Amino acid sequence: MQSIKAFAKAVAALPRAAVFTIGAFILLGLFAPYITPYDPNAQNLLMAGEGPSLAHWLGADHLGRDTLSRLIAAARTSLVGVCLVLLCAHSIGIVIGTIAGYRRGWTDEVLMRVVDVGQAIPSLIVSLAVIGIFGVSYWNMILALALAWWPSSARISRAVAVNVMNKPHMEALRVLGASPLRIYFVHLFPATLGAVLVYATADAGAVALAIATLSFLGLGIQPPTPEWGQMLVDALPYLEADPRQVILPGLTLTLAVVGFNILGEAVALNRVPKPLGARLVAARRRITASWATETRS
Repeated sequence: MQSIKAFAKAVAALPRAAVFTIGAFILLGLFAPYITPYDPNAQNLLMAGEGPSLAHWLGADHLGRDTLSRLIAAARTSLVGVCLVLLCAHSIGIVIGTIAGYRRGWTDEVLMRVVDVGQAIPSLIVSLAVIGIFGVSYWNMILALALAWWPSSARISRAVAVNVMNKPHMEALRVLGASPLRIYFVHLFPATLGAVLVYATADAGAVALAIATLSFLGLGIQPPTPEWGQMLVDALPYLEADPRQVILPGLTLTLAVVGFNILGEAVALNRVPKPLGARLVAARRRITASWATETRS
């Protein structure tokens, strides 16, 4: 029984731990140029493969580059890439989804069939096809991932838009003579945007993993730019001699992806922990007491 309670407490603490993990990831990405102890690309072959020390807390890689500096700089690379991909993908998806949900009829049918085709193709296949057509570069990677991610955003946006359009106040706006542009931009689009942004948190982990995967395959971030997937593929030849070079970027990527997934699930289920102040607790107790009094009477 005690083990079950301990497990339940640990599960309940996961969203809070995810907040701290993602907060640290964002802070490292934002302030990476100011907190990296060394130049991430500076090489010193005399220190190649050196272990942790006071000067280099996480040691150096096979080219003598400071591992800690490269991990911090890679967080910035991943953060910028994730934000760009989500911005492009959700911009396309929200526009298409809200138009389909607002217009309905044949417009809805045509747009949703296009979305169905996009969702039927695996995202990695779409990314590889786009990169194969346009070539390997940073911006082509962003374009490829955005084109792979927008169908799911469009599907969610359409569902939210249909729900909003069926609300009584939307019908009242039509009766009162509100213009279609006012209905769309003032009432429909903001409501849909707020709902879709909740799912963007969960998508961030998958996008970060996709960026690392493409970089691992040599189709994403190109060296010497620090990136976790690129650090993994660079360190693979030294896996047996120095596993630290593989474990550190792999562990960092895992923490970021798992943190985004847990945080996204918590936000979607409204499980983000909120501290209760003394006033709020007292107010809830008063409400509960009033309910109990009414029940007895």
